[in-house]
Amino acid sequence: MPTCRMKGPHTLRLALVLLLLRVQLAGQSDFAPFFYDNGPSSTNGNMALFSISEDTPVGTQVYTLNGTDPEGDGVRYGLTFEKGSKEYFRVDPKSGRVTLISALDREVENEISLLVSITDGRNKVVENGRVFVTDANDEKPEFLNLPFIVNVPEDTKAGSSIFTVQAVDKDLGSGGSVTYFLQTFPNTKFTIDGHSGVLRIKPGEFLDYETSKTHFVTVVAKDGGGKYNGQHQVMSSSATVTINVLDAQDSPPTFVGTPYFGYVYEVSVPGSEIFTVFAKDGDQGNPNPIQYSIVNGSDGSFSMNSSSGCITLTTYPVQLRNELYELKVQASEFGPENELLDFSTTLVTIRVVDLNNHPPTFYGENGPQNRFELTMYEHPPEGEILRGLKITVNDSDQGANAKFRLRLVGPGRVLRVVPQTVLNEAQVTIIVENSTAIDYERYTFLSFKLLAIEIDTPERFSATADIIIHLLDTNDNTPKFSTDYYIARIPENSPGGSNVVSITATDPDSGLWGEVKYSIYGSGADLFLIHPTSGIVYTQPWATLDAEVKSKYNFYVKAEDTEGKYSLAEVFVTVLDQNDHPPEFNENFLEKTMIIGAPVKVEAVDDDAEEPNNVIEYSIMKADPENVFDINTSTGEIKLKPFIKSMEIVQNITRQKDCKWSVVVQARDRGSPSFTTTAVVKIDITEANPLSGPMAAFLMQSRDNPMKALGMVAGVISVMVMITVLISTAIYMRNSKSNRIEPARRIIRRRRKEQQHWNFKAPFGSSEGPDRLVADDVESNVPNRNKNNSGSWPKPPPPSAPVLPPPPVANPRLVVERQKSAVPTVSGSLSSRSYSRTPSQKSIASKDTEGRPSQSKEGTISSALVSELKKRMEQKIIEANQGYYY
Repeated sequence: MPTCRMKGPHTLRLALVLLLLRVQLAGQSDFAPFFYDNGPSSTNGNMALFSISEDTPVGTQVYTLNGTDPEGDGVRYGLTFEKGSKEYFRVDPKSGRVTLISALDREVENEISLLVSITDGRNKVVENGRVFVTDANDEKPEFLNLPFIVNVPEDTKAGSSIFTVQAVDKDLGSGGSVTYFLQTFPNTKFTIDGHSGVLRIKPGEFLDYETSKTHFVTVVAKDGGGKYNGQHQVMSSSATVTINVLDAQDSPPTFVGTPYFGYVYEVSVPGSEIFTVFAKDGDQGNPNPIQYSIVNGSDGSFSMNSSSGCITLTTYPVQLRNELYELKVQASEFGPENELLDFSTTLVTIRVVDLNNHPPTFYGENGPQNRFELTMYEHPPEGEILRGLKITVNDSDQGANAKFRLRLVGPGRVLRVVPQTVLNEAQVTIIVENSTAIDYERYTFLSFKLLAIEIDTPERFSATADIIIHLLDTNDNTPKFSTDYYIARIPENSPGGSNVVSITATDPDSGLWGEVKYSIYGSGADLFLIHPTSGIVYTQPWATLDAEVKSKYNFYVKAEDTEGKYSLAEVFVTVLDQNDHPPEFNENFLEKTMIIGAPVKVEAVDDDAEEPNNVIEYSIMKADPENVFDINTSTGEIKLKPFIKSMEIVQNITRQKDCKWSVVVQARDRGSPSFTTTAVVKIDITEANPLSGPMAAFLMQSRDNPMKALGMVAGVISVMVMITVLISTAIYMRNSKSNRIEPARRIIRRRRKEQQHWNFKAPFGSSEGPDRLVADDVESNVPNRNKNNSGSWPKPPPPSAPVLPPPPVANPRLVVERQKSAVPTVSGSLSSRSYSRTPSQKSIASKDTEGRPSQSKEGTISSALVSELKKRMEQKIIEANQGYYY
């Protein structure tokens, strides 16, 4: 125990030394983290010599910083830029992913310096990085030295170089190469070298200052193309070259404002300015001075200022020997050394005039005249000159004093005057402008005012003349009806020659041309005539109009002038119905059978064509006995009073037991005046027939008309005979093809049914007669004929429509089976007495549809043939039953 206390301090000191030693050793073994260096083409490491395209989208992960710590501790990454520089990237401290945060532009900054760091929390390593920005084709070519303005002399030869355009592209490689071309325009005079940009005048083309002083040429610069955002892109830009054409001395002077006219007035004095000419150098780009001179024609009376070109008078007007002078004036172009380069000449016409003291005056053939008259036909051709008017206008003054304008005042745009401006004197021409307006039917004469008014004088002297044009008529109009169609009405039975309608047509032409003649034609015009001059349509003298025969007529009327011009109108004539027919009964004495509770009907007919003339009303004029019958005024139905409901009541009314009463019925139409007709109706009153059904009703209705019932019976018999003949003919035609009997090979297994018996209906219970019933029941039990019979049997005679009886009953089961299956028959016609029948069959077959005994037809076939056929048929039936039924 004491030993332990002695060693305690030493042990504590030793532990402290060991702890310090461990701390020192631990500090000496803590190494710094480091980046992996994967080379410039890698996308992870320390971003040494990393390159990125300038078209990389912002937000793209472009690199991954990658490093480690020797002790295996976790590391964090950092990325910084120099102070004041733009930050392009951001790094995630944990993953080391580097993201682009700002757009790149190689042309602005092609290399980015940055600092990347890695730390394990205790040690931090910082390295310098350089990121190279690679090129993308994102820059257009840019023209240098804009704007392009070129001055080219107009005499520059074709093919000469006149300018060189230059454009640069900041991109590298093919994207930085530039080629040139011109936008093509029609008739361009220039061409450009695609590589050098030299602009030339196209071979065969020349510049002309006088034609075009300026040309505009559009030059397009296009790079060689390159990648941008993964797509191949070609970029271009354009610039306009302004080419100013410089004038060259190749054109003579040109006079402006020719032709030149000057005037000398009565009041002019020597030195008065007469006229000033002006000329300019044809080479307008660099004009030379012009000097003027009079070459000849002045006769010493005129002089000219060489600088201004002003012509002046050198003498008094009274001393001038001519009224008209033509001066030849020259304009000369001198060079810088006063040498004559070129010249041009022109004429200056100078007229000697007096003061404006004379107004314009119109002249005719015999001197001054202020009224002109002309007679002409209407509607002359447009553009025709009115040659009958010979008018001259004159102003005795000279120069501007004799200049005046002509105007024609009157109906607008009918005539026009030529000329409209006159100097001194002119022949006046009047021309037709609107032929339609010169119409005799509108105006018998036209009146115009012809005015002559001075233009440039302060006095404005004027003169007037009247022009009167008398018009002559022509046949220029066609007769015209007052309407395109006429509607007329005329009562029937009107006497012949009655007026129907008045037709009116007018022709505005005068004289004979205005006279109209009428005619009529058409399919409906046979009964009508028209007066040729008055236009009244009337009926033929022999015509009879009857609305019941024909009530509508239509035809055409023609209005024609003396030269054959015509027009047409259509006439519609309606024949009005008159009440000219009384009602008529079929017979004046009628007999009717009336069943109590049912009416009888009388009917009258009115032959009038229209209502109310043909509308009939019925009434009872007299009845014996009275107050027994009522009649429907519209339908003519006669019935007993409602209280008469039995024959007992009828017999109580009268003592007569035959119950035949008479009624006088009147039929009155509704026309005006009204017509009436009467008929005596004998009525036989009976009670209803206890029989019911359609046949009973038919018999009751036909009791008064037995011929009707007889006709119906005959019709039914005829139809039944025709049906029988058709069936017989069909059987004969089928049997005539083959008479061989063959069985129908069919095996039928069916349950046995009770044998059905024939049922016959009463003759009036069915729409078909008893013969048809017999035929249907017999055919339902007779086997079918085989359609493929063949053999040499002789053709039987035509069938007489008998029906074969059923085969003999050998076995009840066989009978039932035969009734359900096809059994062969013979092709032939058998007498009805050749086979035995049941009593009901005999009774039905022995009578026709009229109940008369039927006649035998045995004579058509010999008894031997019948026996043979019977034996063969029985044999075939037995064989068929034995072989195919069980």
